[in-house]
Amino acid sequence: MFENLGGFEILALMLLALFIIGPDRLPKAISDTLGLLRKVRSMARNATSDLSRELGTNIELEDLHPKTFLRKHLLTEAEEDSLRKPFQEVFRDLKNTTDGAMREVKSTADAINFDKAKSEPAAESTRSVTGATAGTEPTSKKALSFDDAT
Repeated sequence: MFENLGGFEILALMLLALFIIGPDRLPKAISDTLGLLRKVRSMARNATSDLSRELGTNIELEDLHPKTFLRKHLLTEAEEDSLRKPFQEVFRDLKNTTDGAMREVKSTADAINFDKAKSEPAAESTRSVTGATAGTEPTSKKALSFDDAT
């Protein structure tokens, strides 16, 4: 019920209620609110049981969502499959396309890494010829990763 509220917000609401209602009437207000909540829950339970009895099927609260209700009570399995089939084909085509694009990007990244690895020894020899002192090693560059190529 309070999943969107943190501890600080609940504490602030309790203090606000204490200041507005007052310490002498706060316990009565809390009990009245909880009683109202119990009544609402029992009304919802009674409404779903009445609806289940009238329709002749067992209805849960999740079934009252229009999409779920249509899927469960009005469509046969064959009709549901015929509705899903075009979307499954589109999803399969999209997945194949993205897989192919990912393989292409990976091969491009591998080619970049190969070209870079091939050119690094030449760069090191140039550094040593251009005046690098003996005993100092050139700094190694970070190899390109898959994320760098995208």
